[in-house]
Amino acid sequence: MKSNILIIDDEVKLSALLARILEMEGYHVSQASTAKTGIRLLEIEDISVVLCDVKLPDANGVELVKKIKQVKPWVEVINLTAFGSISDGVLAIKNGAFDYLTKGDDNEKIIPLVSKALDKANLQFRLNKLEQQIEEQRGFPIVLGQSPAIMEAVELAKKVSKTDATVLLLGETGTGKEVFAEAIHQESLRKDKPFVAVNCSAFSKELLESELFGYKTGAFTGAVKDKKGLFEEANGGTIFLDELGEMSLDLQAKLLRVLENGTFIKVGETKMTKVDIRLIAATNRDLQKEAEENHFRLDLYYRLSGFSIVLPPLRERSGDIETLTHHFIKIYAAKVKKKVPEIDGRFFKLLNQHKWNGNIRELKNVIERVIILMDEPILTPKLLPYEFHNGGYFDLAALDLDSVEKYHINRILKYAKGNKSEAARILGIGLATLYRKIEEYHLLLN
Repeated sequence: MKSNILIIDDEVKLSALLARILEMEGYHVSQASTAKTGIRLLEIEDISVVLCDVKLPDANGVELVKKIKQVKPWVEVINLTAFGSISDGVLAIKNGAFDYLTKGDDNEKIIPLVSKALDKANLQFRLNKLEQQIEEQRGFPIVLGQSPAIMEAVELAKKVSKTDATVLLLGETGTGKEVFAEAIHQESLRKDKPFVAVNCSAFSKELLESELFGYKTGAFTGAVKDKKGLFEEANGGTIFLDELGEMSLDLQAKLLRVLENGTFIKVGETKMTKVDIRLIAATNRDLQKEAEENHFRLDLYYRLSGFSIVLPPLRERSGDIETLTHHFIKIYAAKVKKKVPEIDGRFFKLLNQHKWNGNIRELKNVIERVIILMDEPILTPKLLPYEFHNGGYFDLAALDLDSVEKYHINRILKYAKGNKSEAARILGIGLATLYRKIEEYHLLLN
């Protein structure tokens, strides 16, 4: 922001003198003699600080502070008055004024006060811009792609997002169900409330129940204090239950009760707990078939399936692979502090030919890998995993398989700066397997 000051005062001579003083300090000053003119200038100019007289021909300057803040919330206002009063000063600050000064008595305070107000206004402006950028990245703009399959899913999600209807997201693993769920939440009336995501397959039956519904002290060994469950954490907002098909039948009954009347009983407690939540569930299973085979409650299936959205696999999203690839390249290049590379046309050709059984998650992992491995500012086919080349294309083809594996593990260990847990994650192997490979290939870390 520029150091632009607006003076709103109908005392022309005093206003001109104050403007001259501020201009000598390097500020650019605009002047208005009425509130109406001042607001118009505020709307069209990059104003940072307003010096506003309390008594104007067409407005009360103390009340005008609220109007100024409505037009540009980051602008700081200093009220000036010939006859100061404590009540006016209190009201000015309450309305959002930066300070309240008496003309004549406080002249020496004007310059340092304007400087402080300008610093605060600039900080508020940057925060406002940052909030706008964050807001732009929330909701459905984070769902990348323009293929008909994904656009159809987005249109359905947009329609249901403004309601409190339960949503069931269907699709293969890695199709972005959690991203979709969060987008629905961010477009809903609950967007300012919590969004809580739970992967049901990551917990045992007993642990999942206590995580979702909480427990009372003494409910089981180790329950040394009351624990609030995730349904309570999500109260007023949205809870996303991923891999819902993994939930036990007993827990499904408790979930059904929550959906029907918003109540549940914590583990080890007898009284009901009431919550107000919106449920979004996801699964890669055929729940209707599971229900027919008595692996899933039929009544819960009917309750969930009222509004279903099928997320297409990546292989059915023609044209979206390149969009997603560019997105992940920017993310991982920034993460490892590398320049965003150019892309060899053959690189995209191999990406488009791949089956992508792991969908977006697989593409994300592949791009992370190639960014880590690239030594030159261009992505070429040789950086892609072996399965992309039908076993035939790789610069290290002259080496035996063990040598290639040793070379690759060594590069990943160096990238991870010796962090074996991180290296194992990137390689997609267990930590024990990595330790065995390190010992087998006699890999030495600096």
